[in-house]
Amino acid sequence: MNNSQFDTLVVGSGLAGLSCAFELAEQGQRVHIIEAAPFAGGRTSNWADAGMEVESGFHKFIGFYEALPNLLKRARIKPNSMLTWEKTFEIRLPDGETTGEFGIAPLKSPIKTIAGAFTNNDIISPVDKASLMPFVAEGLKLLSENRMELDTYSVAEFARKHGVKEEALQHVLGPLTTGVLFLPPENYSALVFFGLFAPGVPKFYKMQIGGFNGGMTDVMINPLLAALEKRGCRISLSTPAEGLSLEDGRVTGVSLQEGGTLHASHVVIATEISAAKRLLQPPFGGEAWYQPIRELPTMPDVTIQLELSEPLLPQDRVTFGPGTCIGSFSEQSRTTFPHLPGRVSMILSPPDEFIDMPDDLVFERVCADADKLGLDLRAKAKDYRVIRRPDHFYSVRPGSERLRPEQRTPVPGLALAGDYTRQPMFATMEGAVISGRKAAEAVLGRELV
Repeated sequence: MNNSQFDTLVVGSGLAGLSCAFELAEQGQRVHIIEAAPFAGGRTSNWADAGMEVESGFHKFIGFYEALPNLLKRARIKPNSMLTWEKTFEIRLPDGETTGEFGIAPLKSPIKTIAGAFTNNDIISPVDKASLMPFVAEGLKLLSENRMELDTYSVAEFARKHGVKEEALQHVLGPLTTGVLFLPPENYSALVFFGLFAPGVPKFYKMQIGGFNGGMTDVMINPLLAALEKRGCRISLSTPAEGLSLEDGRVTGVSLQEGGTLHASHVVIATEISAAKRLLQPPFGGEAWYQPIRELPTMPDVTIQLELSEPLLPQDRVTFGPGTCIGSFSEQSRTTFPHLPGRVSMILSPPDEFIDMPDDLVFERVCADADKLGLDLRAKAKDYRVIRRPDHFYSVRPGSERLRPEQRTPVPGLALAGDYTRQPMFATMEGAVISGRKAAEAVLGRELV
């Protein structure tokens, strides 16, 4: 048994690491969290980039999440204070004039929800809407009967197999893949598509989308850190890990880039996947259990975030731009960035096209596609940043599911957390929290009630 000051060392302060640390602290463990960045939050963070406030990505809080709201509640954080709930979303077509409003809050806004389903025929015709029904029915059926078979299909392949009309594929399914996890329907696993939306079916009445009332580090992560510190956790920022320390086949700690080693009875690697691979490869690269992790592909994500002279849109809500490089976007000047006259964040798709593109060319491409959506972005833009992450997400292309690892490893003293590990909510905030709880169970050697 390691006689260090801490029972568990958690590497990474994203939601997976914080969730794991919270569960362990609740069980009386002494936990130390280390984070390479000078701020906490991982992929749910915000910081100042050369004078402009930016976020790690464009995130929304989904109303049927359970694990994340439960974690926040236990930490005495009220989601309704942290979020502004959106009752509708918008689709804009690249003809410069066609738009459609769809309701997404059946309990709080039933009329808009029903009206959105039966109108907007210029976005998707009644025939095209009807073509989606067999696709949805067969997808949900296969998800319950043989979920791994779904991972052999892309969304586009499964849609065409079940007779989805091309307009429905491009105007409905396309936004739901590019706007959520960046990839077009041709490259997006049908398992991920149905697996993400299936939990919302029995909880349809809870469906709504929340925008953050401030940067995610400010309104969600820092309050979680405060709750962890109250429970005796130590948090060390700007503390990048160099490698794992082993003794007689057991992980006993982490060596630091700045020198020295931190010891603990257990180590939880709760970083994004590429950083996890860098830590795991040297000691375990030749071991059979590590090979699926080594083979698990990653994918880039790219957002452009712009400060504007005035709002681009009349509401802060999710908007989709099918047929353009703008997968999804939102005005944020009334919610996340109320101190600015105008502010938008945009997910760019496909991300591979933008990951190495110079910033000025990204800006020009986005402005040209915004014009197609009837939005004069160029005239309003005062400043912008392109936020790129080349390999922080595991790829949601077909075939990846079988490679995702469990949180428990065969190595004594080592557990994994992160949305790339095996849990049902894939690459989402909810998935990260679930993975952290499962990693805590791996450390404790028992299920948490």
